[in-house]
Amino acid sequence: MSLFQFSAVDQLPNGHDHQRLSSKRKFDDYAFSFDDDQNDDDEGSLVPLRMRKEDHTHQAALPITAVHHSSELPASYSSVHDSRPSSSSDAASSSSAASSSSRLQFFVRMISEGKTIVVQANSEDTVKSLHERIQIMTGIPVIEQRLIYGGKQLQWEQSLADCAIQNDAGLQLVGRMRSTDNPHTWQVMDDMISLICRLCRGEVVPSSTKRIKDCLINFFTITPKDNEDSALAHLQIFMASSAPAALVMLYMSPINSNKQCADASIRHFLTSCRSALSKHLHSYCAPIVLEFCKLLRTIVNEDNLYESCRSALGALLESFGTSWCLMLPEAKGLIALQDIFPFVSELAGNLSRDLESSVHSIGGPLSSDVRDFTAFLNPLKSTILQRVGYQIPISVEWQKEDHSNPPSGEPVEFLHAIFSDLLAKMERCLIRVGESLAARGSREDVFLHTEWWSQYLTILKELNAISKLYVGADEKFWMVLRNCKSSLCALIIRFAKRNDDNRWLLEHKDVTDFESRRHLAMMMFPEVKEDYEELHEMLIDRSQILSESFEYIARADPESLHAGLFMEFKNEEATGPGVLREWFFLVCQAIFNPENALFVPCSNDRRRFFPNPASRVDPLHLEYFRFAGRVIALALMHKVQVGVVFDRVFFRQLAGLHISLEDIREADPCLYSSCKKILEMDAEFIDSDVLGLTFVREVEELGSRRLVELCDGGKNTVVNSMNRQEYVNLLIRDRFVTSISEQVDHFSQGFGHILSNSRLQKFFFQSLELEDFDWMLYGSESPICVEDWKAHTEYNGYTENDPQITWFWEIIREMSAEERNTLLFFWTSLKHLPIEGFRGLASPLYIYKSSEPHGRLPSSHTCFYRLCFPPYPSKAEMQKRLIVITQEHVGCSFGTW
Repeated sequence: MSLFQFSAVDQLPNGHDHQRLSSKRKFDDYAFSFDDDQNDDDEGSLVPLRMRKEDHTHQAALPITAVHHSSELPASYSSVHDSRPSSSSDAASSSSAASSSSRLQFFVRMISEGKTIVVQANSEDTVKSLHERIQIMTGIPVIEQRLIYGGKQLQWEQSLADCAIQNDAGLQLVGRMRSTDNPHTWQVMDDMISLICRLCRGEVVPSSTKRIKDCLINFFTITPKDNEDSALAHLQIFMASSAPAALVMLYMSPINSNKQCADASIRHFLTSCRSALSKHLHSYCAPIVLEFCKLLRTIVNEDNLYESCRSALGALLESFGTSWCLMLPEAKGLIALQDIFPFVSELAGNLSRDLESSVHSIGGPLSSDVRDFTAFLNPLKSTILQRVGYQIPISVEWQKEDHSNPPSGEPVEFLHAIFSDLLAKMERCLIRVGESLAARGSREDVFLHTEWWSQYLTILKELNAISKLYVGADEKFWMVLRNCKSSLCALIIRFAKRNDDNRWLLEHKDVTDFESRRHLAMMMFPEVKEDYEELHEMLIDRSQILSESFEYIARADPESLHAGLFMEFKNEEATGPGVLREWFFLVCQAIFNPENALFVPCSNDRRRFFPNPASRVDPLHLEYFRFAGRVIALALMHKVQVGVVFDRVFFRQLAGLHISLEDIREADPCLYSSCKKILEMDAEFIDSDVLGLTFVREVEELGSRRLVELCDGGKNTVVNSMNRQEYVNLLIRDRFVTSISEQVDHFSQGFGHILSNSRLQKFFFQSLELEDFDWMLYGSESPICVEDWKAHTEYNGYTENDPQITWFWEIIREMSAEERNTLLFFWTSLKHLPIEGFRGLASPLYIYKSSEPHGRLPSSHTCFYRLCFPPYPSKAEMQKRLIVITQEHVGCSFGTW
């Protein structure tokens, strides 16, 4: 049975159909009020509870409860009110209620079954009206009912006051009702409610919390697990027995131990909904949790238990996934749209208030409110999409003018009002973030005292989703982010997490900068582990670095590479991160070496590479491209700059983007120039066929030439002024797409293997600019700044004013750029610095004083960025030693662990 398909009508014993209420009733539909200041019209009203009934009869009783409740939305948003059916006796009772009448709360117990009814009524209500309500509730005919109090049967014409019924009095009910398919379930619920009633009367019940929890455990244990219809019928008994009302009644008890007992019991139920039931049954618990929410929302304000119930309901709604099918009120489904409105309104109001506080730095939104807002917002958005037939964006002005379908317009305008309010508040908050960062300078100092800023990205994500629904809202949303770009980027770097869905932030790259885009892209990789037992180990011969690296990386299970790598060169003692950085640099140099025929450099920029169309000379070339994709992804994951970059054509193909004429400028300047001339030629000149061009391309491979047709019949299709654009497009496609499509596909596969989710491979490249990728993979192209180097170096055994340190930096300044690069590589195994320079490294550099003799050369611990040398007696002596290690053949493999 579907969650939204069960019937809302039962056939009662007397042959009349009584319309049953949806399980999403208001508090006054099933529970007694705790507020004595109620309207006369509602006092003493009793309404039906839902039950399944069979043909056989026995004596029984059910809880009967009533309460008045008004659930309205804040004035800033549209209200949605649902009507509740009432019996004629309710109306009569309400209209005749005297102003002097008082409210009574008492219990009615079935003598034979021991089941207890919780009743609230007016002292002036008649016994007959009570009998009539019991008939509506249970189906027991009035003539078969007997109410006993104080050893006497109550007479119909008497009022409750005439019968001297006081608060917490106990009445006995004798009657007949139809039995249930689930007698065990009813018995468990009755045991629990009877125990609650005893507690409410002030009785001392030993181990009351444990006994109620045992009832709940029993209830979930006997829930049918394999039959959804049976499970639904079983869970509905929790509602029909008024168990939520009884537990909330206990929670509102003035006796503290009762309150604690109810709190623990309700929380146990919330936990058991997800832990004791299989996932496919979770949604059936949503109506029960909704009942708890409605009850608690009526009688408490900003209560922890209510917030826990609300969060639990939100989690259950999220478990529905994309299958949400909120029903119109008249459809009588389990959860109606009107049930969602109060929560969205309440949470939006909380966020609006807290964002206003955040502007003034006196607080901010709670993570629980943001989480619940997201959970309740999703079904509301889904319903709006269904109601407008997925025809978005929606014009709010049109909805306001069209009064022919109010149910459709109402949620549309309701959500738009929330969007407008929260976006305005968020704009002010982002401005405040920018002001705080500018005033304090250090991001960390600001973030330490503004922990609520961590919720801003989640709120913005939800506002972005809402903006897609309305005309003009999307542009308005992104305009706010463009105006607050620096604040947004700071929030991304500080608060965007690996487990979050951050793709929405990259829809418009103009609202982010390099650092924030890099941060988001890097979170698509697994987190590098530091546990050596989980690392993928490699032992490689330097002289066979490409072939042996291929065996270790290409043949490995992708999952084994996600934790990280442990690298060691054969016959060398050094291990650790420094050796790994050196391996990345060396293996990438081998992969992109043109002699290996995998990649070719651009003629105008030898740093840039794209796949070699002639790579097929090696039968393993596609496996090597998959290997290359893995290596490049691993280098990025380990944040190692390897000194190579991709040509724009290759980068755009990896992103799944179209290749235009301007994109091939660097890859093939001659072809670019020729195509430009063809497109710019005089039409009459090109139509004269002076060039003799047809739709073919000449390809040279392995010393031989062949013609490739760009289209069917290309040899016989002459290029003219009408088809020259198509000719250029096909020429580019064949040269840069078709000819290397297999190589690009396999490189993409290998790259995707290293991402946390291989399906994000194209999105990874789409999220970056080519310049971003250059900086991440190549690093800084600027000459090493000695002052920056010095500012990020610390000392152990030396001080900054020691003569050896003074001499050291003087010698560095006198070195050539190449000598500085070699010394840096010897010190750190880094050939290229990050784009930020030395501040972009994982840690400062260190100079350690060693106890070696003065004749020894400096040594390094590349893993920890340590350079060690003894206190040389003179600058000349130090310079002589440093010159030795800046020779390329010495500095490349001189470091130790």
